[in-house]
Amino acid sequence: MHEPRRTIDVDIPEGLLRGGVVAIGRRIDAGRVAGILDGLAAGGVGAFELTLNDPEADALRAIQAAARHAAGSDMTVGAGTVLSIETAGRAVDAGASFLVMPHTDPELVAWAASRGIPAFPGASTPTEILTGWRAGAAAVKLFPASVVGPGFLREFRGPFPDIPLVPTGGVTADTAGDYIRAGAVAVGIGSWLIGDGALDGIAERSARVVRAVAEARGSAGSAT
Repeated sequence: MHEPRRTIDVDIPEGLLRGGVVAIGRRIDAGRVAGILDGLAAGGVGAFELTLNDPEADALRAIQAAARHAAGSDMTVGAGTVLSIETAGRAVDAGASFLVMPHTDPELVAWAASRGIPAFPGASTPTEILTGWRAGAAAVKLFPASVVGPGFLREFRGPFPDIPLVPTGGVTADTAGDYIRAGAVAVGIGSWLIGDGALDGIAERSARVVRAVAEARGSAGSAT
């Protein structure tokens, strides 16, 4: 089957693909970012998304702190809950190198793609996924993953095997492998991995989920 028509191709960040995990932090204080990043990196996670929750100024400061701390490393820092082109621009100016949305907005995705910025629109139906992909998404965030489940992903990949999906929402180390075996390129994990941002356990949980992803990738490869 031919790949669905696209006008712009933007690559998925290497940090996201390498570990297969996007860590998602909500309302993280800028002063705690460095320790969280170090814990994620120690566990093998290579992508950190900080969401643009209110107050936005605090979120932008956290993104800026994360981008500074990650400079020169293999960690990729992005912004989540991006709802408009205006907020996307502010996030990029703060240092975000990828953008994640909870919804499908073709104009926002196309804006990012035209600037070479990987965008991950949120979608939960075939129509939304295809719309986001055709607009130039690097991959599509399957959201909320806990509602649609690995079975949806597996069946969707029948007619659309070339659209990369990143299940997000309710994913843990116990379920991450199911999504990878169903065909996901990576998973997004928030509260299970980061919690309230306390440093204790982040490295251990990161290693656990990265190991689950690696094992699932190995079993999926051996089955083909």
